[in-house]
Amino acid sequence: MKKIIICSLAFFLVCLNSSATLAQDAGVRVTVYNSNLALVVDRRSVELPRGAGDFSFREVAAFIDPTSVRFASVTNPNDLEVVEQNFEYDLVSADKLLRKYLDEQVKLVTKNAGTVQGKLLSSMGQLVIQGDDGALKIINNAEILSTELPNLPAGLITRPTLVWKLDNRGPAKQTVEVAYLTTGMSWHVEYVGKLDANDANLDLSAWVTIDNNSGATYPNASLQLVAGDVHRAQDIVEPLYKRTAVAEMAMAPQFEEQPFFEYHLYSLARPATLKEAQQKQISLFPSTRTAVEKTYVFDGARSKNVDVNLSFKNRAEAGLGMALPAGTMRVYKPEDKGNLVLVGEDRIKHTPKNENVEMKLGAAFDIVGERKQTSYRQLGERSREEQYRIVLRNHKEANISVNVIEHFSGDWTIRESTVPFTKKDATTAECKVPVTKDGEATVEYTVVYKW
Repeated sequence: MKKIIICSLAFFLVCLNSSATLAQDAGVRVTVYNSNLALVVDRRSVELPRGAGDFSFREVAAFIDPTSVRFASVTNPNDLEVVEQNFEYDLVSADKLLRKYLDEQVKLVTKNAGTVQGKLLSSMGQLVIQGDDGALKIINNAEILSTELPNLPAGLITRPTLVWKLDNRGPAKQTVEVAYLTTGMSWHVEYVGKLDANDANLDLSAWVTIDNNSGATYPNASLQLVAGDVHRAQDIVEPLYKRTAVAEMAMAPQFEEQPFFEYHLYSLARPATLKEAQQKQISLFPSTRTAVEKTYVFDGARSKNVDVNLSFKNRAEAGLGMALPAGTMRVYKPEDKGNLVLVGEDRIKHTPKNENVEMKLGAAFDIVGERKQTSYRQLGERSREEQYRIVLRNHKEANISVNVIEHFSGDWTIRESTVPFTKKDATTAECKVPVTKDGEATVEYTVVYKW
């Protein structure tokens, strides 16, 4: 099993937070990161051996990181000591069972030869059986109808199991807590928005999608989600599984959001069962309406298209105001007959409250932009002059404005321009150009570089 090393500070902060809030009785809390990682805190009432003895803890994730396991007694922490820990994952299978019975007596029922009994000499591809008379029989696996074995050989288990050697100086009945990291779990957010007829308001909802391919089911778990980039020492290749999807509808807020360390924590207000090989969807917040601004952007040095962008402010007055996790936002708009049509999608970044959410919907069909360099002149050994012309044509049935973006490097100055530019940063300037319907607008400017 491939080992991983996780940033220990983030792990133990979440682990301690989970331990502090988990009830004294049995229960499981699952904290899922959006990076193929989950923290499981499993509390159970168990019977422990008195004194020195072994204790098995079954039904753990198949993709557990054994180096991350934390085991402790909740009721008698000072009386229980862990001497040794083992993770047993040699799971039973037909092939492994047969290999364990090499040189032992087995009994087979086959399609053509009927019952075959004798010593198993090989199970590699085909079975080689030596009968009581010494004769050898080679049997294809496809011929076997059933195999009878006396018992389950030692060393094979039916599910992944943690085994501890304990020194228990307390009572046999205790509540214990096991915390561990596992891969095979992740979550992401899908935002769905519907524009109104005037492109002025957006009806927005969000779904949290949780993928559980960790090799275990967590019934009635307390669920937490961590949004943020937790540092990890090395990446793990995510296993591929078939999965089923379950969507859970809700009209009221289900997640309580709070800052935690340098991340944001989303706690589900009710228990949820996370089944193995399942994709579960839960509403992040109730559908809300927020005012949006649609803008046209022409960045002629990087694209030949005039892009259509949409932006809004993540504020409480608009029914938002919680930290929005990174995710894909899809925007629809009803056409004349009321049918929804996808008008664009983009991935938004983690967005704190009161910050702008910006997304690119696509390229404007009826707006054309052209950019040409019209002049180049060397002014001296350490300066030069360049001139550019930008032409915008609007074939829409309405007047518009286009934000024109230009990029520069080094020490630059816009000396002349038919439309005033605003310097956004050390390498970017922007101007807003009005274009009438079925009209054309031109921007000409001169920039001087010095070095």
